[in-house]
Amino acid sequence: MKGLNDRVVIVTGGAGGIGAAICRRFAEYGAKVAIFDLNVDAATRLCQELGPKATCAAIDITDPAAVNDGVVSVEQTLGPVDVLVNNAGWDRGARFLDTDPELWRKIVDINLIGPINLHHAVLRSMTSRGSGRIVNISSDAGRVGSSGESVYSACKGGIIAFSKTIAREMARKQISVNVVCPGPTDTALFRDFAGEGESGAKLRTALEKAIPFGRLGQPDDVSGAVCFLASDDAAFITGQVISVSGGLTMAG
Repeated sequence: MKGLNDRVVIVTGGAGGIGAAICRRFAEYGAKVAIFDLNVDAATRLCQELGPKATCAAIDITDPAAVNDGVVSVEQTLGPVDVLVNNAGWDRGARFLDTDPELWRKIVDINLIGPINLHHAVLRSMTSRGSGRIVNISSDAGRVGSSGESVYSACKGGIIAFSKTIAREMARKQISVNVVCPGPTDTALFRDFAGEGESGAKLRTALEKAIPFGRLGQPDDVSGAVCFLASDDAAFITGQVISVSGGLTMAG
């Protein structure tokens, strides 16, 4: 990928699963990586693995003040933020009528309000410099729906709509905003959603049969798409949505 060396990249939820794969891939290209994750131990281990160009911080993305302070700290330590990857997400699988407003608010705060907070924190600096890349991790649940993930799907669909709007607003400033939508991916979040034992195994088998490529996605399947959209190779791409699902969803 062109142009990633020494770019300053913030990755939210960067300590595990897809986030860690994204951080590692950026580090391979020579980027300076700031890991935002509330799992301090995992973030610290990954930071040490990535080396002196990496930093980490326990940032609650639902808290606008904490997000602003975290971005300022990154800029003081690594330099102006070139790339933002909104990867942090959370869900609890359940049918909508079995959920309650407390759960809805938590899902919305993490999956929708959190990324909005990050946009607001980085875009003023990006607009003043006339450059920047934002890659938002949504989900195919936000494109085609997903049983048991009603509010999560609503948030991920919201991220797609929000991204397209910000892409339009920021285009004259040469700031790109794009979306990557993973399909079913073998992460801790998926395993928590699928559940343990026979029911989880049945869901995994059913998905493997339904996915044309015949397997669940892996975190590394997503990281390449993210780095491409953050690179100079994607300099003329904005407002787009890429599904990384092994062909499970092919809607436009």
